[in-house]
Amino acid sequence: MISTSLKQAISRTLRRPLPVRLPIRTMSTGTTASRTDTTSRLAELRKLMAAHNVDVYIVPSEDAHQSEYIAPVDARRAYMSGFTGSAGCAVVTPTKASLSTDGRYFLQAEQELDSNWELLKQGLPDVPTWQEWVLREAEGGKNVGVDARLITAAQAKSLAEKLKNRKGGDLIGMDINLVDLVWGEKQPVRPKEPLRILGLEFAGKPFEEKLIEIRKDIEKNKGSGLIVSMLDEIAWLFNLRGNDIPYNPVFFSYAFITPAEAVLYIDEDKITEKVCEDLGDSVSIKPYNAIFDDVKAFGEVTATEEQKVLVTSSASWALTKSLGESKVSTIKAPIEAAKAVKNETEVEGMRKAHIRDGVAQIQYFAWLESVLSRGDIYDEVSAADKLEEFRKEKEHFVGLSFPTISSAGSNGAIIHYQPEKSTCARVEKDKIYLCDSGAQFLDGTTDSTRTLHYGTPTLEEKRSYTLVLKGHIAVARSVFPKGSSGFILDILARQHLWREGLDYRHGTGHGVGSFLNVHEGPIGIGTRMQYNEVPLEVGMLISNEPGYYEDGQYGIRIENVVLVTEKNTPNNFGDKKYYGFETVTMVPMCKKLTDPTMLDEDEKKWLNAYHAEVYEKTNSFLKGDEYTLAWLKRETSPI
Repeated sequence: MISTSLKQAISRTLRRPLPVRLPIRTMSTGTTASRTDTTSRLAELRKLMAAHNVDVYIVPSEDAHQSEYIAPVDARRAYMSGFTGSAGCAVVTPTKASLSTDGRYFLQAEQELDSNWELLKQGLPDVPTWQEWVLREAEGGKNVGVDARLITAAQAKSLAEKLKNRKGGDLIGMDINLVDLVWGEKQPVRPKEPLRILGLEFAGKPFEEKLIEIRKDIEKNKGSGLIVSMLDEIAWLFNLRGNDIPYNPVFFSYAFITPAEAVLYIDEDKITEKVCEDLGDSVSIKPYNAIFDDVKAFGEVTATEEQKVLVTSSASWALTKSLGESKVSTIKAPIEAAKAVKNETEVEGMRKAHIRDGVAQIQYFAWLESVLSRGDIYDEVSAADKLEEFRKEKEHFVGLSFPTISSAGSNGAIIHYQPEKSTCARVEKDKIYLCDSGAQFLDGTTDSTRTLHYGTPTLEEKRSYTLVLKGHIAVARSVFPKGSSGFILDILARQHLWREGLDYRHGTGHGVGSFLNVHEGPIGIGTRMQYNEVPLEVGMLISNEPGYYEDGQYGIRIENVVLVTEKNTPNNFGDKKYYGFETVTMVPMCKKLTDPTMLDEDEKKWLNAYHAEVYEKTNSFLKGDEYTLAWLKRETSPI
């Protein structure tokens, strides 16, 4: 899936999506998206704003843990605006309402927002950011309100300073959420499913060892303790998994680590007797919301100006307010960095998971060809359901890692498309089919995209596909010195498109978790400056997913997950090590869409070697399935 970095508006759009959590009401060509009438909701919110002396109210997309994907209970921006994309921010005043989002969602937002809302298309010329819109509306001493749990301390500080400079009113960090009050009894309940212990055969390292390493980081940073608020970091640290957020095996919690104690703040209903035994005396359990009183007391009694409490940039304003901001020091997230480098057990698990997942996709694409060839009718949803059936048969399967992006024809050009049964398009033999999908296995998380054509593609479609394939191969074959980042590799994926005056509006790659979030920081391949701050290291897993999107016609994306490995080079200039990638996704490319005349000899060599590896690693799973095995042999034969 795609982790985007939108830098500019480009008339022809290339894209690839990230896991979209909430149902997206994007439609196939010729249909109209359903819109939610937000008039009454806005009226109720404005009454509450007046009662709390708030003139401008911010409704972020995020939850209290800055999660990319959220639970239905936290979908406040979607409830308030009707826009269900995974990224955006809503702002409401007594007379206006705006929704800001990036290029992945322009079309979807236009379809879903009703006439109460102004759409701010981020990245386009002369379009303000949501922060700029807030500052403009707050001029003249108007107060701005936001739930302090849903905004980071750094965001709050920056916005408050700008309000002061623009002669706006105060930024009010509220301890109640006004959208929750509007939502009332119809708001979904917060999940309470029990935790799962991830055994050492999958985790590879006991949580006690991880705690020792994190305490070394606390000492190194001269801290008195570390507050952990990111859900995937907590799950990784304690070798636990949950089911509180769809597609992401995490659970609502906080952790507070000191040299002497580790506390897990969580709804105690989720803690089974087995989990208690596993954590033993190493970890104390306290109620989820007790974190705020505890850190306040710790800040007053234990933390000092010389030995502050450590937080990361994702910590909420509410947490730092509880601590007392003079007692807080912000550091780079040590758990995020440690989690990104997989240990040997995790690496081997990811390899095996991707082979099994590759088999499921091979079965699916072969099946889809057979049913379309005999004229059977399948829409985007029923086709995606069949893919899930194949995945469910595989060992260690837990669930999907994001909603399958099953997109036929023009729907493939909608970056974060997610079909709905009532409105989705049919998968047709003579149209490009883009399928971006992934799964959660106990031993790994998968994410891959294949673009196929089961009829006769046009010359334009073959040319577009092959340009994307050349960029994909360029990244896969790249060798780079130790210390290099994904920022400098991005041009490799785009170079062939750029020569044609083409591009795409998303990043080229994102980190991938190990039975964790399909999008994992801090690494990525793209033009976002933060990608230049984190070098790629051996053991990191990242996606390689260039694309091209022709609005109203088709979308193309080719995505594999790759592993950073050390490479043997003829020379070693500067006494540096040199790194490259091992591709772990095992699914054939589309031969019908590939124009071999556009590939040079090195590209052909890479493609043939990759296909030989796919066949070698997957064919044994297909014994007895002659049709699928024949399909695999054909699709992996040399070009």
